[in-house]
Amino acid sequence: MRYVTNLPYETKEEEHVTIPMSDGIRLSAHIWRPTSSDQEPVPAVLEYIPYRKRDLTAVRDSIHHPYLAGHGYACVRVDLRGTGDSEGVLRDEYLEREQADAEEVLAWLAEQPWCDGGTGMMGISWGAFAALQVAARRPPSLKAIAIASFTDDRHADDMHYMGGALLSDNLAEAGTMFAYGTCPPDPAVVGERWREMWHERLENTEPWVLEWLRHQRRDDYWRHASVCEDYTSVQCPVLASSGWADGYSNAVTRLLGNLDVPRKGLIGPWSHKFPHLGEPGPAIGYLQELVRWWDHWLKGVDNGVMDGPMLQAWMQDSVPPSTSYEERPGRWVGEPDWPSPHIRPVTHPLTRHTIGPPREDSAAVPEPGEAMTVRSPLSVGQFAGKWASYNAPPDLPYDQREEDGGSLVFDTEPLTEPVEILGSPTVELDLSVSEPVALVAARLSDVSPDGAATRVSYGILNLTRRDSTEAPEPLEPGRRYRATVPLNGVAQAFPPGHRIRLSLSTSYWPLAWPAPKPALLSVHEHSSTLTLPVRPVDEPDEVPSSPFGEPEGTPPLAMTQVTPPEERWDVKRDLIDYRSELDIVKDRGTVRFEDIGLEAGRRAHERYTAVADDFTSVGGETTWTMRFQRDDWDVRVVTHTRLTCDETDFFVDATLDAYEAGRRVFSRTWNEEVPRDLL
Repeated sequence: MRYVTNLPYETKEEEHVTIPMSDGIRLSAHIWRPTSSDQEPVPAVLEYIPYRKRDLTAVRDSIHHPYLAGHGYACVRVDLRGTGDSEGVLRDEYLEREQADAEEVLAWLAEQPWCDGGTGMMGISWGAFAALQVAARRPPSLKAIAIASFTDDRHADDMHYMGGALLSDNLAEAGTMFAYGTCPPDPAVVGERWREMWHERLENTEPWVLEWLRHQRRDDYWRHASVCEDYTSVQCPVLASSGWADGYSNAVTRLLGNLDVPRKGLIGPWSHKFPHLGEPGPAIGYLQELVRWWDHWLKGVDNGVMDGPMLQAWMQDSVPPSTSYEERPGRWVGEPDWPSPHIRPVTHPLTRHTIGPPREDSAAVPEPGEAMTVRSPLSVGQFAGKWASYNAPPDLPYDQREEDGGSLVFDTEPLTEPVEILGSPTVELDLSVSEPVALVAARLSDVSPDGAATRVSYGILNLTRRDSTEAPEPLEPGRRYRATVPLNGVAQAFPPGHRIRLSLSTSYWPLAWPAPKPALLSVHEHSSTLTLPVRPVDEPDEVPSSPFGEPEGTPPLAMTQVTPPEERWDVKRDLIDYRSELDIVKDRGTVRFEDIGLEAGRRAHERYTAVADDFTSVGGETTWTMRFQRDDWDVRVVTHTRLTCDETDFFVDATLDAYEAGRRVFSRTWNEEVPRDLL
């Protein structure tokens, strides 16, 4: 990244500005804005997240907010209610109160003498969720949003219930927020009230995984703030981006296809990162794109920002399997609209272990052939990687050959010419199962001539939700059903000599929680199909070979690494008691923020276990340690959550411990059970 200091506007910053809410709570904001805005008001751009602006996101914030401020914007970074230096308690994600607070923040910004009355919202992940959800409420000052790594569907396309199957990231993300939501504010900012504010958080927090498990179906809990319920609610322009390695690769194209506002889409090879910090690379000059976006929609500059294709996507070249990549080779392609007139769905019948030639009439369903069967061991999924890659520790799927050993596998013949796909593949199955609750995981891989298999997309379906995630129905063992499994969107090139592989399994642990019992899946050939969204290789790319500038931003905040970070991703198997384990450590070490004299440490430890093929033996646990130190201020929060099950119930055991100067000052334990609902 190129760091720049010579910007069009001289800026100033206010580190702690309190914004009053209508119920008396005050939120804390960090504001960067042009010094000239005292006389010449400018638009304001809000980022609204719960991840502690004063310390834990301070370095990242220092790269992009001063940069945008230096181009003529008031950039405002607000801690959500109950996080960082804001008052109150954060009780769950995306609640009505959170969105009402955001509307009040926007109204406050629009009224400031340094703001011209126009606002925008930006962010990644939670910040992008917030921007899209608030846009659907149409606050009068909000003129446009720019969002990265988000979804419009909280139930089916977040870390909770992919295809109606429970994801392990449901537990992992709950563990993250259990830790962040119980950290104290900084006494150097809020003063002597810090301890009172901290204990209010400690006493009023419970593990969010409990609430998420209480809503295993798509109900009003998930419909709230899911913009897919009413796309017409969004009436402002949207710049939407994500990455193929992220868990949120699908929402960009859904927004492009369903919104009726000026909109642009951008999908790179990235994991869960802003595009200017994109990993795997290439990262792009995203902040320059944001300046053009805001200049047009907040300042009325006629700069051609809406020219060119609606979607720009990174067409990934074939690569060997790896859990991490520094760069993904490929090229940018553009589509004028979405759905794209250039992309043609091509349907292939599944025959015995073969993906057959394209079927001429994709609507016709031929007579079914023989049944092919699989009952997958719990070991299928140990090399699946994370639902959403963060690229640290290395968390992408590894070589799929071992996974394929416990799967039903279909291959094309070696390709005689290149094939490129862009969009979401789908698998339609003519099937039966041996149990009333079962899932199917479908994986699409690029198989090289030496046999190495690189997973390029996947999808999961809880078969009890085959017709509805709102009203699931148990399966009748032995009865024939048709079920469609959508796979994640992707842009992928398959070279000549390679094969395209589809793998089907009845388990995918620990990425997805398994069914109560192992099930035998029968799939009928000929009447089961794979449909690929084929983009003709000779189709014009519609974009320059390098449509984006080099990543740039303002110099990051000074920070010293006091103790080293640690990353670990260990797959373990004990062949005496048949216990398997995935052990993940993500430890940031301790860092010192030189400007405020604060040391902060974060350590996350996840562990997922199973014994043999006992589907009720699976368990997941997440432990977080957060620590903050300055002079005589030394606080620590330790959270632990464990999720286990039997055939009928989930069991949640959790602890929360808080320490001040090495002495435990708060402790609470939860031991609760939640019935399984066809899951």
